[in-house]
Amino acid sequence: MKNWSNDAPDVNRLPETVEQLFNLLDERQIDYLLVGGVALLSYIEGRNTQDIDFILARSDLSALPEISILEENKDFARGNFDALQIDLLLTENTLFKLVHDHYTTQRQFGDRVIRCATVEGLVLLKFFALPSLYRQGQFNKVAIYENDITQLLLNYSIELSEIFRVLADHLIPTDLQELQNTATDIQARIQRLYAQRRKFGESEPSDEK
Repeated sequence: MKNWSNDAPDVNRLPETVEQLFNLLDERQIDYLLVGGVALLSYIEGRNTQDIDFILARSDLSALPEISILEENKDFARGNFDALQIDLLLTENTLFKLVHDHYTTQRQFGDRVIRCATVEGLVLLKFFALPSLYRQGQFNKVAIYENDITQLLLNYSIELSEIFRVLADHLIPTDLQELQNTATDIQARIQRLYAQRRKFGESEPSDEK
């Protein structure tokens, strides 16, 4: 949890608060799936986040009165647990339900093993979120999500054709086509990074004098 920035509220209490939250989820036997920035921390380095994200069923919220719900709609809820902001993706959304049920693994966080989304599950969620973020003009989030996808593709072997096959059941065709264009741009960026590494490697200064 070292990646939370110092401007978060009560930042010094966050590790303790996170520990209390996971204890509560385990005690209440909540069928959660960890996603979002904290999940990404178990796969890639350097991802900063000030909140924590789960997929769970709306019915499980009644078992967690300690979470103060601030906003809620058909697919999402946002609340606070002490000083910690929690974003909830609800399984009423068919894609969230699919990721919750089929794109899961166990990841080690300190002394705790947590049910977490797989790399493919995280990529699905990132791509799925992009059309809405574009429509809302939330370009800071767009940049973060596209960078998350780029880093996952840099570090893991992911079949994008399978990702888009799944997304085709959950997005309108025009959105899907634009996401495929985005994926092409990301893959071109990755190829450029590899090309730059080769160029700079070839031109590395010699130690000889």
